[in-house]
Amino acid sequence: MGKDTDPLVRIAEALERMAPPALPPTDWLAAPAYVWSGDSVLAVPSLQAVPLDRLRGIDAQKASFTENARRHAAGLPAHDALLWGSRGMGKSALVKAAIADIQASGGSLALVQVGGEADALSGLPRLFSQLGDTDRRFLVFIDDIGFDGPEASSAARSLRSLLEGGAMARPANVRLAVTSNRRAIVERHLAEQDDPINPRDAVDDRLALADRFGLSLGFPACDQNAYLDIISGYAKAHGLDFDPEDALLWARQRGSRSGRIAWHYVTELAGRAGRSLD
Repeated sequence: MGKDTDPLVRIAEALERMAPPALPPTDWLAAPAYVWSGDSVLAVPSLQAVPLDRLRGIDAQKASFTENARRHAAGLPAHDALLWGSRGMGKSALVKAAIADIQASGGSLALVQVGGEADALSGLPRLFSQLGDTDRRFLVFIDDIGFDGPEASSAARSLRSLLEGGAMARPANVRLAVTSNRRAIVERHLAEQDDPINPRDAVDDRLALADRFGLSLGFPACDQNAYLDIISGYAKAHGLDFDPEDALLWARQRGSRSGRIAWHYVTELAGRAGRSLD
């Protein structure tokens, strides 16, 4: 049988055509930040972040996270970090602000952001293999992770293995920063309570994942004073005046108080005053 008619050869050629092309080499020393999609890398030439000193209402969290990131940048022992709690309270903003501040001080620490969906985590071993061969420190940022779908337990076990103890555990020059609300990472469904076989296995998987983070920082919803303090910090930085009653009305109309709502209000203030926030 000739080569052209050999079915095994034809199958091999078809599989080769279906396989994704090899990724072009990435210069992991060239940019302050990168976005990893699982099968491609995008270099970010400028890391856009709020100045660290403008983040208000999260002073303790800010100090702990930034100190941990500085240790990692300096090659000292540092933790993987879980930032959990209310939405809009500055978890993601803190990660980017801390990295930008360290870079501005001359630290060689790059941010690599990946998606928080369960299927996006499957590309992490490939990412780690590339970062581990690079003479630079990296913080891999997984934003708004959630394990509440049908693949929740499998995804939790996969990430847990990467954090500690697995064959493809993250390399020494990499640490993770993960943001989530607590419920998303340990949520327990009614169906799990009724499962007659190992009813707590799925819950234990997600609790065990949370335990793998050496640094766990909670971000509770802000009270009225903290909300106004956040606005005050932003307003002062941009030379804007505001009426506290108007700011509270803005929050009541949106049904919540948070750092994000505070920033939206400052954006409104600047628009009313005809001022730029750049």
